[in-house]
Amino acid sequence: MYKKILIVKPSSLGDIIHSLPLLKAIKEGLPEASVHWVVAKGFEDLLLEHPLLDRVFVINKQNWKNPLKAPGTIKEILGIGKKLREERYDVVIDLQGLLRSGIITALSRAPVRIGFSDAREMSPLFYNLKIEGGKDIHAVDRYLKIASLLQIQSSKIGFPLPPLGKNPVNENRYFVIVPGARWQSKRWPAEYFADVTKELAKMEFRAVLVGAGSDIDLAEKITSLSETNVLNLAGKTNLKGLCSVIKDSTFVLTNDSGPMHIASALDIPVFAIFGPTSEIRTGPYGSKSRVIKSSINCRPCFKKRCNDIRCMYDVTPEEVVRTIKEALNL
Repeated sequence: MYKKILIVKPSSLGDIIHSLPLLKAIKEGLPEASVHWVVAKGFEDLLLEHPLLDRVFVINKQNWKNPLKAPGTIKEILGIGKKLREERYDVVIDLQGLLRSGIITALSRAPVRIGFSDAREMSPLFYNLKIEGGKDIHAVDRYLKIASLLQIQSSKIGFPLPPLGKNPVNENRYFVIVPGARWQSKRWPAEYFADVTKELAKMEFRAVLVGAGSDIDLAEKITSLSETNVLNLAGKTNLKGLCSVIKDSTFVLTNDSGPMHIASALDIPVFAIFGPTSEIRTGPYGSKSRVIKSSINCRPCFKKRCNDIRCMYDVTPEEVVRTIKEALNL
C-alpha cells in the first residue's frame, strides 16, 4: 500500500479548496501515509501548518510564464525534481493537468503517476495511471475520482483547513462582499454591490469588502458609492486572515471567485452571481449556497472578456436582496 504520496496542485485558490476533500479521503483511507503537496507561491498559506500534510513545496509558478526568466525557471524545475526524487514517492497525483504540472509529476520518477486522461497541454503523456475527469461535473467530484482509483472511500466530503488567524473584524452582524474576479467578465457591477449594501444596511448588516491588492480600486469605488459604513479590507489580509473574516460572517455575496469556495468550505451561506462560467463545474459546493444567474441563452460562454456582459447586468440588486432575504428568512 502507498506510504508516501505527493499531490501536485499549484493553483488556483478555488481549485486548491476543491482538492481538500481528496486530501481528507486519502488520510482517512491511508492514515499512515505521508502526504506532501506542491503549491504555487501566494497560495501556500492554505497548506502550511496543515495538520494533514507533512511537507509543502512552494514554486514560483508566475515566473515560469515569463520567457525572460527561462534560465531561472529551468534551474527551479530541475531543483524541485531533485528534491522530489529524494523523497521516493510511491504515487504522485497531478490534479492541475497542465504541461508544467505534468513535468513535475514525471520528474518525481514515482512508480505510480496519476492524472486525468482528458487533461490539457499533453499532460496525460506523463501519467501511467489515468482516469477520465469529465467536463460537466463539479471539480470536487472530479478530483474525488482519484480516490476511487486508489480504492479509497471517504466517509463524508469535507474541506479541512489549517488553523486560521485572528479575525480583524469586530462586528456581530456583518456580511462579506467579494467584488473581484480573475476575469473581467465575471465581475458584477460595482454600483450593484453598492445598492445591495444600502438595502442591507437598513437591516443593520455591515458590509465587509475583501479581495487582493488588485481589487483595491474596485473596493474603494463600492465603498464610495454605498454611502454606508462599509469596512474595506481589500488587500489587507493574507489567506488565513481572509478565511477568518469569512468564517465569522453571516453570509457571503460574491462573484465566481476563490473566496466563494472558502466560504462554502467553511459552511457559510453563499450567494454567488454567475455569468460566463458554469455553476455545474465550479459553483459553490454545499446546500447553503445559492447561485443567482441570468436566463440569457448565451451563458455560460466561458469568455474572459466581453463588451456586453449582459449575463451579469441582468442580475439586479433587487433580485439579489430578495434572494438573500428569502433564503435567510430576514
